[in-house]
Amino acid sequence: MSTLVIKDLRASVETKEGRKQILNGVNLTIESGKTHAIMGPNGSGKSTLAYTLAGHPKYQVDGGEALLDGENILEMTPDERAKAGLFLAMQYPVEVPGVSMTNFLRTAVTSVQGKAPSIRTWTKELGESMKRLRMDPKFAQRSVNEGFSGGEKKRAEVLQLELLKPKFAILDETDSGLDVDALRIVSEGVNRAKENTGLGIMMVTHYTRILKYIKPDVVHVFAHGQVVETGGPELADVLEEEGYDKYLPEGSTESALA
Repeated sequence: MSTLVIKDLRASVETKEGRKQILNGVNLTIESGKTHAIMGPNGSGKSTLAYTLAGHPKYQVDGGEALLDGENILEMTPDERAKAGLFLAMQYPVEVPGVSMTNFLRTAVTSVQGKAPSIRTWTKELGESMKRLRMDPKFAQRSVNEGFSGGEKKRAEVLQLELLKPKFAILDETDSGLDVDALRIVSEGVNRAKENTGLGIMMVTHYTRILKYIKPDVVHVFAHGQVVETGGPELADVLEEEGYDKYLPEGSTESALA
């Protein structure tokens, strides 16, 4: 069993007004096979947590640790974190013109797993994964995310998740911009990856609709850069009904930077 242990993580970002602290001592432990939902108001630091763990250069780590099976991934480069077993599904996947999906994915799998899959095995696995995600086989030869709709980009993210088989997946608002059918298909892909590999999931979301498809074991409320409350799945229903006002100082608004 693998564990991702986040201890007193603090991070900041450079703004026009100077450096601004976003994460203020995050403590969180995720185990294999468990799904943790991170919920909170806009600008509370949820996405900053996701991108800091993945190694985005925009965010400066000011203290703390993030131990994946005892190794501090904060001391690793982004590609080393991926090889260690960390995966980030981005809220806004980027386009990579000139690089086909199949070449991108095979190169990524080769880098993470340390050896290239045989062409026959790779073609079969890619085709089967795309079929399960209701993706047109022609997308394999298209440039990464170029001209894809929002739903197609999110399916491509889950395709990567299924093929890379990480130990832990961070899903940054994977439900953003998806209609009901796309949300169901994407959620099925995440659930399938978890069932097949036993990965742990940290799912960042504002809303409970994705939680109807990807059932969380634990729900955390994130506000002003830290976890302020933790509970079971029922906590999400309370948040849906009552909102986040009680977690914020009166009259305050969270920074849109986070």
